[in-house]
Amino acid sequence: MPEMHVYKSPTCGCCHLWVDIMKEAGFNVTATDTDDIMAPKEQVGVPDELTSCHTAMVDGYVIEGHVPVPAIRKLLSERPKVRGIAVPGMPYGSPGMGDDPDARYDVVTFGGGSESKVFYSVGK
Repeated sequence: MPEMHVYKSPTCGCCHLWVDIMKEAGFNVTATDTDDIMAPKEQVGVPDELTSCHTAMVDGYVIEGHVPVPAIRKLLSERPKVRGIAVPGMPYGSPGMGDDPDARYDVVTFGGGSESKVFYSVGK
């Protein structure tokens, strides 16, 4: 699996859990704690309406928020012409946000010259 660099708050428990999930999935994760979590988002072009609590970079793509491993693997396999994918907000049941087998949320694309669209759905 490729290298993953995560920017997160040093006090955010759900970010720590998400990083652990990525490591368990085989990603080689480096985490950078920052008190200004908006700066990395702005630097990599995450739209305000798609922000969450942490931002990751993997193989040239941005991963914003509690994106599940299968969506990241799909992104790296299909290599669409987007800047990245995001799970806006912090939906309960997403990786790092509690265990809910009935969780329903979307992973959306951003960047690449087109509007955001659903890239991967959980529980739908």
